[in-house]
Amino acid sequence: MDYLAPRVSSMPPSADAAAPAQLRPAPHALTAAFPALFVLLWSTGFIAAKYGLPHAPPLTFLLYRFALVAALMSVVAVASRATWPHDMRAIGHVIVAGLLVHGLYLGGVFVAMAGGMAAGTISMLVGLQPVVTVLLARVWLGERVRLRQWIGLLLGFVGLWLVVRHKIAFTGDFAGLTPAAIALLGISIGTLYQKRFGSHVDLRAAAVIQFSACSLAYCPLALVFESQTVDWTPAFGFALGWSVLVLSVGAISLLFWLLRHGAAARVARLFYLVPPVTALLAYLLFGERLDFIAIAGMALITGAVALARPQVIR
Repeated sequence: MDYLAPRVSSMPPSADAAAPAQLRPAPHALTAAFPALFVLLWSTGFIAAKYGLPHAPPLTFLLYRFALVAALMSVVAVASRATWPHDMRAIGHVIVAGLLVHGLYLGGVFVAMAGGMAAGTISMLVGLQPVVTVLLARVWLGERVRLRQWIGLLLGFVGLWLVVRHKIAFTGDFAGLTPAAIALLGISIGTLYQKRFGSHVDLRAAAVIQFSACSLAYCPLALVFESQTVDWTPAFGFALGWSVLVLSVGAISLLFWLLRHGAAARVARLFYLVPPVTALLAYLLFGERLDFIAIAGMALITGAVALARPQVIR
């Protein structure tokens, strides 16, 4: 069952107009740009990590990020009179989704990169997310996946490998793959959990609850497992500010909005576009390698995403 697919409403126009603001459809021209904007913003995550991790240990970095987002979104939620959930079960579901999407995914990526895993390697591993999400959505939510969509997903993974192949570096230490596996499972299960159980909660209130929960979870972890101090350089300040405002507020809000208004499989395919865009940004900002094969992989991914797009049934 697709809990977030658009439905034909039987309510009269007057009742539909009285719906909460966060559930009203946004203008078509604006919403059409949301997927591309999400991919662009999400792709800067590895860039921000590359700037920030040399100046702070990963769990501490994320603790600051979560706490700042929670404080910022608390002000936004109160000022905009967000609707807060009163059902403890609903609050519990919001917390679980947040710990999966923010806590496990970001924690796994940051710990892997801080441990020396190349950005290309971690992006390749978490690049399995569209396939894992589609499999889980098929079993858990009953979403139908057509043959051409499976072909598109597999071609997307091939294109992903072409883009990051020269950046992949396995050291033979399979224990180092554990954070990457945790990140993959966190984002795959978390997006489905958010779609299944968090679609009715005000996004502003949900952000406050989720990032507050992640802050509380990360505080003892950072204190126990990390002793390094933060080097408050301009680079770290930029990385932290970007992570808070652009990634945790902007990109995550877009992700949850897309999950609320589309099937999980449809949203998952967008993640195939993240590594190519990241590679392009790294080429522009750091002069990293971008050869013809990588460009061909980008083209393959673009075609694969179009192929994996669900057909509109009329």
